[in-house]
Amino acid sequence: MDKQKPSRHFLAMTPNAIRTVEILAYPAVQLLDVTGPLQVFASANDFMAKAGEAPPYEIRIVAPGGRSVDSSSGMTIVTHPLPPMEAGLDTLVIAGGEGVDAAVADTVLVDWVRERAKLARRTASVCTGSFLLAASGLLDGRRAATHWAFCAELARRFPAVRVESDPIFVREGSVWTSAGVTAGIDLALALVEEDLGRNVALAVARYLVVFLKRPGGQAQFSEVLSLQAAEDRFGALHEWIRKHLAGDLSLPVLAEQACMSERSFSRRYAEATGLTPARSIERLRVEEARRLLSETRLPVKRISQRCGFGSEETMRRSFVRLLAATPQDYRARFST
Repeated sequence: MDKQKPSRHFLAMTPNAIRTVEILAYPAVQLLDVTGPLQVFASANDFMAKAGEAPPYEIRIVAPGGRSVDSSSGMTIVTHPLPPMEAGLDTLVIAGGEGVDAAVADTVLVDWVRERAKLARRTASVCTGSFLLAASGLLDGRRAATHWAFCAELARRFPAVRVESDPIFVREGSVWTSAGVTAGIDLALALVEEDLGRNVALAVARYLVVFLKRPGGQAQFSEVLSLQAAEDRFGALHEWIRKHLAGDLSLPVLAEQACMSERSFSRRYAEATGLTPARSIERLRVEEARRLLSETRLPVKRISQRCGFGSEETMRRSFVRLLAATPQDYRARFST
């Protein structure tokens, strides 16, 4: 356990006022959407208390009706009733989850979110909590993030929102939105960094064993998952591609390997993965290159050749596009 205390040179950045943080829950809320940010703020309190400073956050989980709500995982969360509008507030966090559609249909709750946010210094959503913010009008004309699987739906239902599918979180003025589930931890760390400085946020991230700023965006996860979802139909082909990354992976070769015509293969593959064969090959090459960068000492040039990129520059462009990091940066972060 890391018991390092913060040095006095950045404790001076901490105002004495306690910041009230309200995390909104509701029936069938995603548990981690609530407890992830909660633990970040609580760990910041613990860290500052060990330094002899007053805890900076007063954290409450609030819900319609109060007392408790059952999360989508079945665990019951003890909650407080929705506070009156005149109650002081610094940060309002809206969790997401399976119950968000019912929450959006609750006009009283949507009105409460809209009015409560007016009193908050900043408002944030985690995962599909963005739908509740959008229903309240708080995201109109703003950039916003949500879970990668719901970006298209958010854009369709709320066309005034400028949905971005890749960022882990987005800040637009006083409104913050994050991607799916664990991204709420990234967002909460950013809020702590804004309040208490980078050193405190870094200490909290180290204690929780997470990145202060994780590399890349959520697209890298959704793209890999889309290939996994097609394993029942194209799993054997993907395994063959992994063994022949440096070979001829042209469309005619792939179609022959899949025992289909080129036209039929292209159509069925896109239906199963949402990607063209060329884009999938790029992702499989990046996946193998990531493994070699982290597990071996092979030169980057040799890795680019083994993975079929042809050149270091081609591999670098693929890494930047998919992971927002160069191969050298990736190796520096993850090499064992």
